[in-house]
Amino acid sequence: MSKDKPIEAQQEMGRNEKGQFAKGHVHNPKGRTPGSRNKATEAALALMEGQLEQITQTLIDAALGGDLAAIRLVLERLVPPCKEKVLPQIHLPAVTDAQSLPKLTAAVLEAVSRGDLTPGEANALASLVGSHGKAIELAELEDRLAALEAQMLADSNRAKGGK
Repeated sequence: MSKDKPIEAQQEMGRNEKGQFAKGHVHNPKGRTPGSRNKATEAALALMEGQLEQITQTLIDAALGGDLAAIRLVLERLVPPCKEKVLPQIHLPAVTDAQSLPKLTAAVLEAVSRGDLTPGEANALASLVGSHGKAIELAELEDRLAALEAQMLADSNRAKGGK
């Protein structure tokens, strides 16, 4: 933006006295439309149209031939890293009340010490154990509250009937 334009004209375009965009001013308030691609990307895809399968096969062949760059591309782009996996089969005790939770935690720690679980897997299981413990605790509190309310109602009915 040239500085020879009047300041008023620059400010109308969202610029300050130095010709820079003013803070908080968005030149394109709608922004880029979701899903739109860069023109260079669109041009490259148009050039590869119909040849993508052949290019992919050539990359795989190069990787099988020992080309380290091709191997890296195949592993990073064609085979995405696994975020989660199924945990190995381990014996965990049944948890029916809050008193049995320490047995479950001990079983998880024992599985880590045997090498059946990684510490990260054990951490994920411990989080589940904690959530399960909170659910058990909430259910037990709800049962106790219902019993107290029933007892209070019974006491109230006896007090009314005894008068």
